[in-house]
Amino acid sequence: MLGRDVVRAAEFVNHEVVALDIADLDVTEARRVRRTVPQIAPDAVINCAAWTDVDGAEADPAGAERVNAGGAGIVSAAAAEIGAPIIHLSTDYVFDGEKRHPYIESDTPRPLSVYGATKLAGEHEVAAANPQHFVVRSSWLFGANGRNFVETMLRLGRELGEVVVVRDQVGCPTYTGHLADALVRLLDGDDYGLHHIAAGGACSWFEFAVEIFEQAGVECRTLSCTTEEFPLPARRPAYSVLGTERDYAFYLPDWQEGLRSYLVERAVAR
Repeated sequence: MLGRDVVRAAEFVNHEVVALDIADLDVTEARRVRRTVPQIAPDAVINCAAWTDVDGAEADPAGAERVNAGGAGIVSAAAAEIGAPIIHLSTDYVFDGEKRHPYIESDTPRPLSVYGATKLAGEHEVAAANPQHFVVRSSWLFGANGRNFVETMLRLGRELGEVVVVRDQVGCPTYTGHLADALVRLLDGDDYGLHHIAAGGACSWFEFAVEIFEQAGVECRTLSCTTEEFPLPARRPAYSVLGTERDYAFYLPDWQEGLRSYLVERAVAR
């Protein structure tokens, strides 16, 4: 989902892009990665590969660790061997959600789930392997090229006419089209290290669902519940809004604008 938008954003500003999916290059296969990256000899690497099944990671922590930590380190090291900077994507789920104002880069991570822990381990692997690293934490991604919360809500709204969504988890729904543009611009400089880049504003999953139906013109009764009333295998932070303390930060449009852009893109594609 994010990878395709990164390709679009990079090509739009005339970068030559070599895009590899898992069939072309599995990031957990160190020998293949070490052989492939020098053959391509890129000026920069953007790693969008990740184990994103938050609940599935609880059942297979080794699998999540292999991709989110091991694979991240392998790609970062391969980029370092040819002197290329790397952008690596991480998540708001590295935080425990106890804070009640936006998390900044210097806040101490305390992941609640296997997914969050493996993504945090990946941040460390990337940083250790390549001094020219950009680790970018973002949150609640949705985009035109993959399964996401917006599509799930629209499908359930049309099929059932009623949905129940948690109201006590708050974050920043981020449109991958906006995030991809920021990632490509990040490569114009050398402000290496940790960056928080997410949509402006904040909402709960319930508020996000209400806005989805309103903007899409779908009539659906939207009910709310607590996390306790809708338990899932992995614990989520109650509050994971991302802010930034960087002097030269990247600010994305508000999440409502991201949703509008997504729905337009979705309509055009169909």
